[in-house]
Amino acid sequence: MGKIRLWALYLPQYHPIKENNKWWGEGFTEWTNVGKAKKYFRNHYQPRVPADLGYYDLRVPEAREAQAKMAKEHGIEGFIYWHYWFGNGKRLLERPFNEVLASGKPDFPFALAWANESWKGFAHGLKNRNVLIEQAYPGEADIVCHFNEVLPAFKDNRYIQVDNKPVFIIYKPYQLPDPMGFMKKWRNLAIENGLNGIYFIAQIQSSLDHKGKSEDDVQKELIGLGFDAVNFVRTNGWLEERPLVKKVRDKILNTIFKRPIIYSYKTNYKHFTKEIDKNDNIIPSIITGWDHTPRSGRRGYVMKKFTPKVFAEHLNVVWNSIKDKKEKIVIIKSWNEWAEGNYLEPDLKYGKSFLREIKEKFDE
Repeated sequence: MGKIRLWALYLPQYHPIKENNKWWGEGFTEWTNVGKAKKYFRNHYQPRVPADLGYYDLRVPEAREAQAKMAKEHGIEGFIYWHYWFGNGKRLLERPFNEVLASGKPDFPFALAWANESWKGFAHGLKNRNVLIEQAYPGEADIVCHFNEVLPAFKDNRYIQVDNKPVFIIYKPYQLPDPMGFMKKWRNLAIENGLNGIYFIAQIQSSLDHKGKSEDDVQKELIGLGFDAVNFVRTNGWLEERPLVKKVRDKILNTIFKRPIIYSYKTNYKHFTKEIDKNDNIIPSIITGWDHTPRSGRRGYVMKKFTPKVFAEHLNVVWNSIKDKKEKIVIIKSWNEWAEGNYLEPDLKYGKSFLREIKEKFDE
């Protein structure tokens, strides 16, 4: 039996930066959204309050150490830090990871996921579709500069590898102007710098990412472009597949009656994992709940009735999709996306219950 490898996506948003101060007010962090969350319907689980780790600041080394210790104790191999490179050398929220890299602590595996999208609209808490910062792809010089920026991480002995190659996830693979050229350039640069190449993972969030193509076609296309694996997230799988009459109903409730779009985790988790996830070059996802209302208010989506019991049912389905694979890799979405209701860290209501379900199901 191959080793079970659980990697958790990690948001480095919990510290002030000058851009967020300008856009949202002095001292803004993701906790600001979490703290002002409102109830929009009966039994709506909001606001959510962190328990064991508290309202941490990621500039504090002890907070990062506590997170890593907790994750390791519950069977998680490492964190996948969201990495923001907007082109022309512009980065955001890089401080926590840079300090992890420079200090050598925590001694806990990590990798990077490039969140290559512009910050705009409702997804980032705006009340309009304005752009806060644009994702740019200036050309080859920027590709080389970007590689050199992450090379020290790739060479760190904590960096997560597959086939002796550092893992790098691309959030929006279809937005790259030339994904094949990008990956070829980085692989060549990696070999020139003593690495064995790079293990590229394409992440697909929804059918909007691939313009409605079938997942079989998407898999073949992305692997053909040079990606080593594809990670389908499907957080809103049920939303995309629901009948037209329900789409119209939800649109009316959302736009006219200002009610969030509400759906059941128990209904939705059956759409998180599909038969294609049993393929060797597909990495399935574990979804740790969803409630976007702290960011987007009444416009948000909410998965209600997310409990440890139903989460365990989801984990069973994920396990069945990887049990016969040589590489048993699963990406957890997410470790700490609190303002999306998408986290594993303990809260006052459930404590470590979800972490315990992870450990019980996947502990070898």
